Amino acid sequence: MTTTLRPAAVLFDVDGVLIDSGACHARVWEAWARLRGLDPEYVGRVTQGRRRSDTLRIVAPGLDSVRENRVLDRLMAAEEAAMRPYPDAAGVLGGLTVPWAVVTSSRREATVTRMGRLGLPVPQVRVCAEDVRHGKPAPDGSLAAARRLSVDPRRCTVVEDSPAGIRAAHTAGCAVHAVTTTHPAHALTEADACFPTLRQAVRAIGDTSR
Repeated sequence: MTTTLRPAAVLFDVDGVLIDSGACHARVWEAWARLRGLDPEYVGRVTQGRRRSDTLRIVAPGLDSVRENRVLDRLMAAEEAAMRPYPDAAGVLGGLTVPWAVVTSSRREATVTRMGRLGLPVPQVRVCAEDVRHGKPAPDGSLAAARRLSVDPRRCTVVEDSPAGIRAAHTAGCAVHAVTTTHPAHALTEADACFPTLRQAVRAIGDTSR
């Protein structure tokens, strides 16, 4: 069901919602999986919506996470130039009339640097990989963002693109609007509503934009 009441705040995932980085992340994880002799398809499924640290713990618990992070950092650096903001992202964020935050599985430095480089406003409240004990699909990120914004999570709407993110937001008590930028609609049926673009997802939330 689409949210009809004006929310107190909107929480945005970053990758796949504000930044078109899905293909870049997929190439990084595929290259890394092949380097380590792992099944790229399996690794790709595990990564969806999850923090890098959680993915490594699941798919390669016996490997040195510090060393693997260095390898992944090198692979990701080669993809940075290919990342783009979604065409409507800056306009949507700039037009919001309610408080908003980002809740992302990406690390803090990468998130701030990337959003700034791509011309997206960086919110004061941002919950990144290092800021929570448990990453998505746990609700910690959405709960932390709502707390920092001083709003009830039940009055927040989250915009997400992955099943793990949707599950995290719902567990926190938030409403969820999904965008079909990285997953087909049939994979996002747990969301309250599903839209092809960010702008449509935000417009359907209620009176939140100019």
